[in-house]
Amino acid sequence: MKHPIIEDLRWRHTCKKYDSTKRISETDLDVLFEALRLSASSINSQPWRFVVIESEEARQRMNGTFAHKFQFNQPHVTAASQIILLAHNPRYTREDYAEVVDNGIEDGRTRPEEREDAFGGFAFAEMNTDENGDTRCWTKAQLYIALGNLLHTLARLRIDATPMEGIDIERVNQAFAKELDGYQCDVALAIGYRHEDDYNAKLPKSRRRLDSILIRI
Repeated sequence: MKHPIIEDLRWRHTCKKYDSTKRISETDLDVLFEALRLSASSINSQPWRFVVIESEEARQRMNGTFAHKFQFNQPHVTAASQIILLAHNPRYTREDYAEVVDNGIEDGRTRPEEREDAFGGFAFAEMNTDENGDTRCWTKAQLYIALGNLLHTLARLRIDATPMEGIDIERVNQAFAKELDGYQCDVALAIGYRHEDDYNAKLPKSRRRLDSILIRI
C-alpha cells in the first residue's frame, strides 16, 4: 500500500540510539505540544500532565532515577532531544472536570446557562472511580491515547521516539514531584533523531498479519 500516512508509520520504529548533536526545532516542538493538547479522551476529560525534560538540571535529575534498574534506557536521557514524562491524574474529581466545562464555555462550545448540564458526562468518570476515590485505571487508559497520538505525530514529522515504561516509577515520581503535582507518571517518551548506529532502524518492520487481527462483519 502506498499512502503518506502508511509510509510514515512504516518509517517509525523504537529508537535505540540517539544522535546527541541533533535537537528538535522549536517549530516542530510547537506542533508536537499542540498535538498533545488536541488528543482525544473519554468525556474530553484530559486527565493528564506532560513534563518536558530538556535542561541540564532536569536531565541530571532524570539520570539519577536509573540508579537501580532499567539502565538500558539511561543513555536516552542525555542523547535524546527531550524526554517527556506522561502523567495521569489518579484521583480525577468533579472539580477537575469543571476546568474542562469552563474551557468549553470560554471556547464557545457550551452556553454559560448550560454549565450544569455539561457535567452530565462526568457520570462516566464516576463509573470508573472506586470507593476510595481512585481513578487511575481509567485515567491511565486516557493517557495512552495521548501517547499514541504523539507517536503518530512524531512519525509524520520524521522525528524518532522511544516509549519507555522501563523507568523507575517510584524514583521518577519522587524526583519530579513538584512538576507532577500529584499526577502519576508511569511512562516516559524520549524524542529526537536516530544515530547512524541505531540497529533497530536497519531491521525490517514486522507486525501481525492483518487477517489475524481484523475481522470485518
